Amino acid sequence: MDILEATADFEKWLARQLTPDRTALELKHAHMAEAAFPFLRATFYRWVQLWPEVCPELAGAPRVLAVGDLPVENFGTWRDTEGRLIWGVNDLDEVWPGAYTLDLVRLTTSAHLAIRDEHLSLPPRKASEAIEEGYRDALAVGGKPFVLAEHHRWLRLLATSKLRDPVRFWERIKGLPAYKGTIPDEVRKMMESALPGFPVPYQLKKRVAGLGSLGQARVLALASWQGAYVAREAKALRPSVPVWATRGTASELYCEALNQSAVRVQDPFVHFRGGWLVRRLAPYCCRIELSSLPEQRDEEKLLFSMGWETANMHIGSRQAITDVRRDLGARRGRWLHKAAKAMAAATLREWESWRRAWKRAQKS
Repeated sequence: MDILEATADFEKWLARQLTPDRTALELKHAHMAEAAFPFLRATFYRWVQLWPEVCPELAGAPRVLAVGDLPVENFGTWRDTEGRLIWGVNDLDEVWPGAYTLDLVRLTTSAHLAIRDEHLSLPPRKASEAIEEGYRDALAVGGKPFVLAEHHRWLRLLATSKLRDPVRFWERIKGLPAYKGTIPDEVRKMMESALPGFPVPYQLKKRVAGLGSLGQARVLALASWQGAYVAREAKALRPSVPVWATRGTASELYCEALNQSAVRVQDPFVHFRGGWLVRRLAPYCCRIELSSLPEQRDEEKLLFSMGWETANMHIGSRQAITDVRRDLGARRGRWLHKAAKAMAAATLREWESWRRAWKRAQKS
């Protein structure tokens, strides 16, 4: 299977799981042709096929409940029950039992491609070392979540940069088109019960976001409450990509299990039910894109924190973590850097094939 065949086959499978948004899929295809970094983010399905071929020894490492799709832009912030700002993994759509190395190599590969596309500026080797060091250090102490209060001031300043200004955020949300489809009554009730002061008038908006989940239905409820805007988003979920890759029939979703078990301060507004995710959206309750970070930032420290947070997720697999520590302790040299380089090279070849085919299709 090449990238064109894999994409067509994956999208046929996707259509059997839920009703895809065809317009959003076309947008996803265009983003995939832009550069290698968005291509990687959009094609976890192809990664799952290539990963055991390019890194067979790592693919057999001890298994945990892995995040799966873990690029450097799968991190964001939210508020806990005390109103404190929390930073961590933002998207759990692709959680699945897999080698702990999968998350580390995908995260590091995404950093290499982000450097190539000039979203990050440190050398690839430094990026690899920072991620591995953060992961090892977190495992050694049992992990610790990122509460951006009296600690992690530098990360709080990154997360609250002026590019995430509330005025800009709500202007974008208000400008979204009206949602014209239908949503299950249960999902509508979940969104309504999550809105403060309900019954309060609200508008349904269509939201297109992310890359890996582009094509999956997203509906947003926007309301004005006590003089300011509030929003709740519902996103349709599906089985993780490995189910497609192995021609499996499993329908179990593991996102809530990892959310509950990881070393994590939970978002009280995140709810999984009936194949849908409902969550709050707000200026500081969303994913952080690299383009929204201030120019002055300690990228090595940021990637160290991403490696640490990856360990926070894996420590939730308590029965497996002893084997993970033993396996990681036996790995020497630049194993993670070499694996990321190999996966980055494979991804670049796939991207070039996709870009050529997409350009031909646009001309025809």
